[in-house]
Amino acid sequence: MATIIVQRPKLAWHERWFLSTFAKGLKITLGHALKTFLEITGRKEKVTMEYPEQKWDEHLPEYYRGAPALVTDDLGRERCVSCQLCEFICPPKAIRIIPSEIPSNDPWAKVEKRPKEFDIDMTRCIYCGMCEEVCPEQAIFLRKDYAITGESRAELVHDKKRLYEIGGVRVGLVNKWNELK
Repeated sequence: MATIIVQRPKLAWHERWFLSTFAKGLKITLGHALKTFLEITGRKEKVTMEYPEQKWDEHLPEYYRGAPALVTDDLGRERCVSCQLCEFICPPKAIRIIPSEIPSNDPWAKVEKRPKEFDIDMTRCIYCGMCEEVCPEQAIFLRKDYAITGESRAELVHDKKRLYEIGGVRVGLVNKWNELK
């Protein structure tokens, strides 16, 4: 096997002593300190938001992706068909679905399944929006909520009841309940 010899470039004296990089870092630090001083004294508009006194609610951009939630149709029926696409596509595996059969005497037995259990672990969710994109029935949506709190990890695992509670109602055609399908 051949040995490759790498020729190191010759460094100037200020590069060997890291003076130029030290000066650049000091310049950036002093610039930030000056901006902060001007904000504190009121000579410049504040950039930092004083949370929780000030909230993002009126400043959220349209493309903001918050926490996922399940929605019902305008008649209060579940939109989810337990296809489990959101569970399979979730990168951190935060979604867990256990499907159940719909009884044959039910008028909507043609749908075949519904979620028996639907859990989203909010400590694992990365708010990527892939679950919303992949859902064929538009049953899962990312809401404009950024303050998700709890006193324990168990409180941050949202079950089906909690997901429907925070999700609300979504109006529009649902393929699941379409008579022609």
